[in-house]
Amino acid sequence: MWFNKLVAALLPLLPKKLVWFFSKRYIAGKTLQEAIRISKKLNAQNYMVTIDLLGEFITKLEEAEKNKNNYLNIIETMEAENVRGNYSLKPTMFGLLIDKDICYQNIREIVKKAAFHDNFVRIDMEDSQCVDLEIDMFRKLKQEFPKNVGLVLQAYMRRTMDDIKNMLDLHSEEIPINFRLCKGIYVEPESIAYKKYDEINRHFLEDLEFMFQKGIYPGIATHDVPLVEGAYKLIEKYKVPNDKFEFQMLYGVTPHLRQRILDKGYNLRVYIPFGKDWFAYSTRRLKENPKMAQDIIKAIFVRG
Repeated sequence: MWFNKLVAALLPLLPKKLVWFFSKRYIAGKTLQEAIRISKKLNAQNYMVTIDLLGEFITKLEEAEKNKNNYLNIIETMEAENVRGNYSLKPTMFGLLIDKDICYQNIREIVKKAAFHDNFVRIDMEDSQCVDLEIDMFRKLKQEFPKNVGLVLQAYMRRTMDDIKNMLDLHSEEIPINFRLCKGIYVEPESIAYKKYDEINRHFLEDLEFMFQKGIYPGIATHDVPLVEGAYKLIEKYKVPNDKFEFQMLYGVTPHLRQRILDKGYNLRVYIPFGKDWFAYSTRRLKENPKMAQDIIKAIFVRG
C-alpha cells in the first residue's frame, strides 16, 4: 500500500518520541535490565532467548572497545540472573570494516567469555561486503570454540548453498555446525540475491533440507507461515529429533504464530534486541515491512 511505504520513508524524519511508541513493541528496552526482565518473562512461557545489543557499522575503534566491554558485562549479568538464552552480535559493531584483526580479537574475547559459562554466541550476517569476512571469522572461532559459536546465513543470497557446502569441513556428528537460516534483510543487487518471494522461499527450504540431510543444527528463523509449514514437513520427512533444531523469531513479531509453534512441542528462541541505538533498528524494521506503518498510526491514537 502506497500509504504504508510513505510512512516508512518519512519515519527517520519523525520525532523519536513518536517512533518509540511503535518501536517498543519490537525492542525489549533501552537498558540491559529491561531486556533481562522480558527475557525472564519469555523463559517462564517456555521460550529461549538470544540477547542482542543494538548497534552496527561503527566509525571509530574506540566504539568497538566500548561495545566489547558492554557485551562482556551482558554475559556476566545474564549468567548471574540465570536467563535461559544465548547471545547474538554484529561484527561491524566491533570494527569489522575498520580493522578486521581488532574486530576478531574483540569478538574472540566475547566468545571466550560465553564459552567459560558453557554458552553460545551467534555471529549475525550483514550485507554483502561483510559475508566473506564474517565467514572467515566464524571459521577461526569455530576451530577454537567448536561448541560455542554459530553463524547466520541468508537464503536470498545466491551463494548460500555453496557457503553451506564449503563449511562442511567444520561439521561433525559429535559437534554439529550451527546455522541460523533467515531470508535476508539487506538490499542487494539481483546479480547476487534472489528477489522474488517464491524464489526466496524455495531456496530457504532447499537450504534447510540440505542442513537436515547433513545433520547440521539449524535455527529456523522466519515469521512466514508457508516456510514454517514447509519446515514442519521436512522435520517429519527426516524424522529430526527436537534437540537437533529450533525455530527463531524476532521479539514482538507474529506472537500468535510463535505460540502455535511452541504448542506443537518445538523449541523456539526469541531474538531480544535492546539498547540506546534502537532508532536505526526501528527504521530498518519498517523499511523491511512497510505494513508495520499501521502500528505507528495506532500508536498515535492510543498514546494518551
